[in-house]
Amino acid sequence: MPENTVTAPLAPMAPEDVADAFAYIRALQAGDIDTACAVADDTGPELHRLLLDVAARVLIPVTVADDHDGEPCAHSFLAAALGRLLLELLCHGVCLANAPGIADTITRFTDNILTDEHGDVADVLRQLEAAGMKQAMEAHPAHRTTA
Repeated sequence: MPENTVTAPLAPMAPEDVADAFAYIRALQAGDIDTACAVADDTGPELHRLLLDVAARVLIPVTVADDHDGEPCAHSFLAAALGRLLLELLCHGVCLANAPGIADTITRFTDNILTDEHGDVADVLRQLEAAGMKQAMEAHPAHRTTA
């Protein structure tokens, strides 16, 4: 199988990119449009790419299922869950080509797939941000702050 975004490891994001992307996602998820707009203004057109980077890091590790000779495996439920998510997005008329659409997709995926039935989406987003920041800091040690 040729390497692609599913089989090749993703290059770590820069720490400031992780912070900007998740600041935007969390602001939209909380309904804080003013903060989301401020982040978008500060980040500029680069926000679109940052959100796609985060989306890849959220979606790809969860949706990659092991091949068990074509037989359903423990991760087979993901296809049905993703289908429901895409249907929900289509029903809501979400445009996946703009920053709010991408952020909304990440939030909905987190809510539908990564969050337990009574879990807190904002908490899971913070955990995803922390994991992304840890990877970014390990890959870009010059960005570490000193105490």
